[in-house]
Amino acid sequence: MTKLWVYQTPASQCEDLVTKAFDAGYRHVDSAAAYRNEETGLEYIDLMLIHSPYGGRAARKGAWKALVEAQEEGKIRSLGVSNYGVHHLDEMEAYIKELEEEMGKGRGGVIDVGQWELHPWLARPDIVSWCEKRGIIVEAYSPLVRGERHDSKLLVPLAKKYNKTSAQILLRWSLQKGFVPLPKTVTPNRIKEKC
Repeated sequence: MTKLWVYQTPASQCEDLVTKAFDAGYRHVDSAAAYRNEETGLEYIDLMLIHSPYGGRAARKGAWKALVEAQEEGKIRSLGVSNYGVHHLDEMEAYIKELEEEMGKGRGGVIDVGQWELHPWLARPDIVSWCEKRGIIVEAYSPLVRGERHDSKLLVPLAKKYNKTSAQILLRWSLQKGFVPLPKTVTPNRIKEKC
């Protein structure tokens, strides 16, 4: 499964890109409140991530507790984190246990999804292993390395051998690792290539 990442996509292009992505077979779009999508009229959000561990321990705990409460109210289905290091993940795991003691067994929330920049040049084996041991889905943003490595000595021979583009090779790497890749494009004809 591949998701479309619309990070910093101009609003004037976003609707058309998302429509084309759905037409091409995408079923998921990574968006954020920063994209002014609060007025979608949806009754719930499928997945809400805490974007980063910044703000300190108290802020992370407060954000997680708010998400758990929203999930209990049916406003959010799944929860996750983004850009957390292993020490932040360990901290969150301990906090979930504390929250269960406070709110009751099974009510501390579950990290369903974790999102990081992942590609062959930034594989993050420590984080991936931590998530795999706990059954956490790993999403890979910037799996195409922002287009900066498409001419690399690693990719060009593979792309030739398999008659694929460098982008397709990188997406395949993500999928074979078990990640959900989040490629970004503002070019409509590349949507199908990345699906």
